[in-house]
Amino acid sequence: QVQLVESGGGLVQPGGSLRLSCAVSRSIFSLYVMGWYRQAPGKQRELVATIHNDGNTNYADSVKGRFTISRDKPKNTVYLRMNSLKPEDTAVYYCNARYTILDYWGQGTQVTVSS
Repeated sequence: QVQLVESGGGLVQPGGSLRLSCAVSRSIFSLYVMGWYRQAPGKQRELVATIHNDGNTNYADSVKGRFTISRDKPKNTVYLRMNSLKPEDTAVYYCNARYTILDYWGQGTQVTVSS
């Protein structure tokens, strides 16, 4: 089993920044793909960014150049740095860990971008 606990969400003004954290219960980065997803009200959950076991990253077109996914192996933590936030970034953000058929999710953290 893998537990994922997100933190760092909140209310921020347009153009502002936030850093989300995902604390992982054990060392899995050498195998698992770690990702951030988000779900806005009335919409399907969508991929935001992933970081693979080799360190390669991928981003949704809507966040490229504004968001950065990273990981700290000694701390077993994955981060999502979000800059130049827009109202359309408002959503619940979820951390995900995936390896073959294993698929784990955190409880989510709310990000609200509003003036």
